[in-house]
Amino acid sequence: MDKISVMELQQQLVGKMEVRQQVATNPLSNQPISSPFVHGVSGQSLSDVNPISQGSLEFGQALKGVLDTVNQYQSHASEKVTAVDLGKSDDLIGATVAAQKAQLSFNALMQVRNKMVSNFEDIIKMPI
Repeated sequence: MDKISVMELQQQLVGKMEVRQQVATNPLSNQPISSPFVHGVSGQSLSDVNPISQGSLEFGQALKGVLDTVNQYQSHASEKVTAVDLGKSDDLIGATVAAQKAQLSFNALMQVRNKMVSNFEDIIKMPI
């Protein structure tokens, strides 16, 4: 390797660390993470990623993303269980795992909802 490629590699690694740090501080941002070692993930190299232009996370988008994910788990589990029930599949363990994953994600969603409702009620009860 010559000095230019080493410098470029260092810059790419620093950029990768910055992107990972952003994802760690805001994991629901759903921003694609590109890597110089994996091509075709987002179509961008790390030198093209500008943290300011990525935009901020909105609560509605985060909530919609979580609801969509839970819905996908539920539908996937339903498909697997139906396939096992109809005899189209022998993957009983896979169907059970998918059903448990869907149940856990739904329970977590309900806990978050209950906490949000509780916090909203606390805010409403605050004196002005």
